[in-house]
Amino acid sequence: MKNIILAISLALCFQGCTYAISREYTRQADRKISFHEVKQDPETYKGKLVIIGGTIDQVSSTDRGTLLEVVERALDYWGRPERTTKTGGRFILSYPAHLNTLLYAPGREITVAAIVAGTEAAALVDQGLRVPLFFSKELKLWEDQRKARSGPQWFDPLDDPNRSVRTQE
Repeated sequence: MKNIILAISLALCFQGCTYAISREYTRQADRKISFHEVKQDPETYKGKLVIIGGTIDQVSSTDRGTLLEVVERALDYWGRPERTTKTGGRFILSYPAHLNTLLYAPGREITVAAIVAGTEAAALVDQGLRVPLFFSKELKLWEDQRKARSGPQWFDPLDDPNRSVRTQE
């Protein structure tokens, strides 16, 4: 009986310690290809599966799904975009279905396993700017992290930290 409880406890413990993208896509992805390399010459890497992430800057729905304009950020050990001001630039992510634009909103962090598809014109930046385009295979939307507050933090018994809408992942 103790062995069963130990096995269940370990399984639950390791479930929380998994990478953002499934094993299937993590194994298939070419981890040697950096975002910088794709940005320099997207046509060379066309058709390659990569894992990238960043912060959503703009979302738009199309007849073929959803386009996300993302500010790229390096990923940490678990695949979450690092909280830094360093960025490799922007990219466009094409998702084949319609995403809820209230959840996939500007400022939210994502990690994605995606196929390099070429280049696309960025909407918010200079009209002549071309950025890498990716077709999403698997998308991970991260929960919002509370920002650190400056100054004293007082406990409010009426404050509900879970009041915002969360997506089930």
